[in-house]
Amino acid sequence: MNAYGVVLESGAVRFERLLPGPIERVWSYLTESEKRGRWLASGVFDLRVGGRTEMLFKHSEITDETPPDAYREVHENGVRSTGTITRCEPPRIIAFTWGGGGEPESEVEFELVPKGEKVLLVLTHRKLTSKAEMTSVSGGWHMHLDLLEDQLTGSKPRGFWSRFKALDAEYAARYAELPEPGQR
Repeated sequence: MNAYGVVLESGAVRFERLLPGPIERVWSYLTESEKRGRWLASGVFDLRVGGRTEMLFKHSEITDETPPDAYREVHENGVRSTGTITRCEPPRIIAFTWGGGGEPESEVEFELVPKGEKVLLVLTHRKLTSKAEMTSVSGGWHMHLDLLEDQLTGSKPRGFWSRFKALDAEYAARYAELPEPGQR
């Protein structure tokens, strides 16, 4: 299985990861604040359609690496994000809006499919408005999903900031020939 995200359609990327199960354990790392805070962002999810999502992205809680100057604020003080749950079918699917705050909202969906003792996680991020946003989102999800895998396997967490520039450049190259979302 390829760890890289793929473009599904204009403004949409998808990632797939085969993770150790059971499905309820993986679901808990998506929906429980304390566990999600170890690989992505902490915060309460009201697990019902129309429920609110709150996330605090504080990278000092997921990596001990020194961030680039441009990201020092996120690393040390964190950034808050809220959204609305658009689909919730425990323990298989959760989808919610992402962003806002003056920016167009995108939508994130996690789908979990049992595969024997493992679980296939399919993450789809839609309604991305530019190649730059697709690149940034893809590099970010790639690294965060690596950290989720590390949590679930009990491995030492991989570096975040040490891989950031390289992954950003790789996704920029992968998406270079794509038209901007909404264009043909």
